Amino acid sequence: MKALVFDKELKLVDYKKPTPAQGEALVRVTLAGICNTDIEITKGYKGFSGILGHEAIGVVEEINASDSSLLGKRVVPEINFGCGKCSWCARGLSSHCPDRRTLGIAGKDGCFAEYFTAPLGVLHEVADTVSDEQAVFVEPLAAALEIVEQLHLKPSDKVLVLGDGKLGTTIALSLCVQNFDTTLVGLSQSKLKIASLQGVKTALLQEIKTERAWDAVVEATGTVSGFETALALVRPRGVLVLKSTVASGKELNLAPIVINEITVLGSRCGPFEPALRLMEKAKIDFIPMISEIYTADRAIEAFEKSREEGVLKVLIRFG
Repeated sequence: MKALVFDKELKLVDYKKPTPAQGEALVRVTLAGICNTDIEITKGYKGFSGILGHEAIGVVEEINASDSSLLGKRVVPEINFGCGKCSWCARGLSSHCPDRRTLGIAGKDGCFAEYFTAPLGVLHEVADTVSDEQAVFVEPLAAALEIVEQLHLKPSDKVLVLGDGKLGTTIALSLCVQNFDTTLVGLSQSKLKIASLQGVKTALLQEIKTERAWDAVVEATGTVSGFETALALVRPRGVLVLKSTVASGKELNLAPIVINEITVLGSRCGPFEPALRLMEKAKIDFIPMISEIYTADRAIEAFEKSREEGVLKVLIRFG
């Protein structure tokens, strides 16, 4: 099968088709999305070697278990595979299992291939009314919805989302459809327009006054400057939500967190069920976020496209 493999360099290779272990399913990939995490892995993040990719939709072709209810169904995979035995897994927090494998990121070949395998428990059926192009966004949408799973937002709260990339736009759209007073702030008017056409208030960064006026600020730029800006905008006793990892050796002044009694909340993966329900109700249109779709034999080219300035989501069609 064709597979996009990273082993110190990115290669499109002929890879052995995987066999599902006990309790797993074999999924034929139809469409997969390139995430910023995939790009960071090619720069050395996580030290991963193998098939990349964790955002995908496909069809279950084989099941190695007594429950065959998903056979022939379109599914999307959660990305964390817990051990199922530890206290974290018992509490439903497999994403924090110390022995977890993560699809295309740590210890488990991903979905930038014609086939991948995954435990039945992490596969979710997709309704017929949801297109493949929309469904490939379920994982990032679930991650966006994790914010309200962790943080109680009041109807009167004002929320600012920093970053008009794929992540920030998805977060802003998800908060807007839940009727929270949300403003998306970024640097590109064309990117901001994607959100504004779906009812999100938007502003260019230079238009925002540097004042502590926001009840919650979501940092989705993945930059040190974004963290510093977020810290300057959140009100005393407000919440700063870190939705992207900021890996930098730059010195940070954390005194404002103490002085203004700011709560800093890390937020990562989220629940698939509410994300799928939103998609079934067509609450968010992700199609405008798709910059381009490539065939599998142009997967390397797709990766290069995803690195370009101004590009949002690049998809690879395997099926």
